Amino acid sequence: MSPTDNELMENVRDGRVEKLAVLFERYQTMLYNFFLRLTGNRAASEDLVQEVFMRVLKYRAGYMGDSRFNVWLFQIARNAHVDYLRKRKSTLPLDGQYIETHSREPLPEAAYETNREAELVRRALDRLPVQKRELLVLFRFQNLKLREIAELLGCQVGTVKAQVHRALKDLSRIYLDLRKGNVS
Repeated sequence: MSPTDNELMENVRDGRVEKLAVLFERYQTMLYNFFLRLTGNRAASEDLVQEVFMRVLKYRAGYMGDSRFNVWLFQIARNAHVDYLRKRKSTLPLDGQYIETHSREPLPEAAYETNREAELVRRALDRLPVQKRELLVLFRFQNLKLREIAELLGCQVGTVKAQVHRALKDLSRIYLDLRKGNVS
């Protein structure tokens, strides 16, 4: 039976830093996707993943194991993202974040429609305020449970549930506006 994330992190905390490689393997893709959905920038997402694991190593002595490792890790990730936004604030407004686009080959009609819908959802997500976008990414794409998000944010589960509901409602409104062509 392989060790749990908490056990691995306790090993890292206690000086067996080579165990961080296992945690890196388990979480690098998840963190990369988290950051990619928040920043829309592949290079920045890769850098942020590296930054998170550098911080894990740096702050390993502070790991208490009181909560689940993924909650502690996403708190570090959120802090790294906030620092990233602060650094970029002077060069790029928050609502105007650079979003990578990819050229697409002509697709069959059904696949084209699916890609078009996914692109509209991505654009709608990009238009949400950072806090709402982060909340939806954690809940829908990173599959954190409401109680884990509440622990991460330091609030009640009911508060998170209400915030997720409002964020989804806003996302739906923006998506429908984009679909109707009301927003460029």
